[in-house]
Amino acid sequence: MSRRQRHDVAVVGGGVVGAACALALARAGLDTVLLEARAPAAWQRDQPDLRVFAFAADNAALFERLGVWEAIRGARAHPYRRMRVWDAAAGDELRFDADRYGRESLGWIIENGLLIDRLWAALPAAGVHVRCPAELEAFDHDDESVQLRLADGGRVSARIAIAADGAASALRRLAGIGITRHDYRQRGVVAYVATEHPHEDTAWQRFLPGGPLAFLPCGDGSSSIVWSLPDDGAEQMLALDDASFGDALTRAFDARLGAVRPLTRRVAFPLRRQLADSLLTGRILLVGDAAHVVHPLAGQGVNLGLRDVAALADAVAGARARGVDWASPHRLRRWARQRRSEDTLAAWSFDGINRAYSNDALLPTLLRGHALGLAGRIPPLARALWRHASGV
Repeated sequence: MSRRQRHDVAVVGGGVVGAACALALARAGLDTVLLEARAPAAWQRDQPDLRVFAFAADNAALFERLGVWEAIRGARAHPYRRMRVWDAAAGDELRFDADRYGRESLGWIIENGLLIDRLWAALPAAGVHVRCPAELEAFDHDDESVQLRLADGGRVSARIAIAADGAASALRRLAGIGITRHDYRQRGVVAYVATEHPHEDTAWQRFLPGGPLAFLPCGDGSSSIVWSLPDDGAEQMLALDDASFGDALTRAFDARLGAVRPLTRRVAFPLRRQLADSLLTGRILLVGDAAHVVHPLAGQGVNLGLRDVAALADAVAGARARGVDWASPHRLRRWARQRRSEDTLAAWSFDGINRAYSNDALLPTLLRGHALGLAGRIPPLARALWRHASGV
């Protein structure tokens, strides 16, 4: 631990967004401490993490600046070159192709555990002080700093504290920041599967009345599936034997990649929209799932969280370059307003898409598939949609 009595930043939570935040702010020249209740398990190549992300280009650039991108790509990050999105009811499909946009790829499919493993490996060299296990119990604050009190009796003081401790954030709760929450009454069923036909380095998504089904391409020829289903439908899928589950997937995906065969166990997680009332109170900031939880249909959850981090790191670096106070209240408020606006727009956009496509009402059914096809036939609109998703 540093001998200084007060750090510049204390980041609470060491997941992908929290670890990236600590690393980014340390690289920006701030004395940073990361607090995490449990040390992450080491990533293992022969035990792939069921939780994967469709990692966007802007966040790959962020990780390259942080010095971890090559270590991630060299381990296991599979680029996808195309996207295909269509509705089970009718209409044309929406297509994105890397060649059309002059890029090598549209993004990468990466495991959560791999990202955390490589980020944590980079923390010591960047000068990040890591306290683990460290469980937050309470905090005090004044106009100049935040004092975090830990369950083991320890204390950490910093100019600002950042809540990156997930959707059930303890720091957000202690700070008295409320949330608005909507339960979709859906769960996302995830697993790895093999398909009869190659995945073609393509991210596939089919909208079904119960929720979207996505096949995400992996480097060994397998696919990671995310199937959003009503709660009772998810229970049924979890209860099936492997052969029956593979048959159900094949039918649900209209055999687009031929017969489907499960390769791993399957698990399900609840889906909801959750937005914090504010991203800032006093000297407490919120990032990632502590600030916003969105529907996974567009694969943007972790991307939004990392954009919170990138915007904060850029604001800090800009202030330091001009020789002004990076932690002044008006700068923190400016960051919070900008990020909350963008995060809220994204959350409600995904909510609207899910509502329009996850039902079998007559009017939405008649219109929605044609809307996808129309977007794909208007190049400026298709490019705008892709650029928004990829952050470029």
